[in-house]
Amino acid sequence: MFRSRPLLAATALALISLSSPALASSGDAWEAFAKDVAAKCTALAEGRIEQPKVVVDPFGTESYGVAILTGKAVGADAVVSSICVYDKKNQRAEIGGELPADQVTITVP
Repeated sequence: MFRSRPLLAATALALISLSSPALASSGDAWEAFAKDVAAKCTALAEGRIEQPKVVVDPFGTESYGVAILTGKAVGADAVVSSICVYDKKNQRAEIGGELPADQVTITVP
């Protein structure tokens, strides 16, 4: 019985730390996360959106970072937006297609 208590306590601590990453992460870590999401998503927008403005969800979902990029479409006068997702495990980003301004309205300060 006494041997199982330390194991139970260690398991409980591990589960708590895994289930609440927001509590375990510092402000600096979230800032670094947002910068990485912005950089990788902006790189993917190259050739699609001229000088994109990017807004990053500060925490994303449990598994993904999420960003919206907005700007003038390359080779056109239209303003478009794209959604970018960033896999927190492998730190790779993917960008969706261009959404025209008449379908999505985003104002970035």
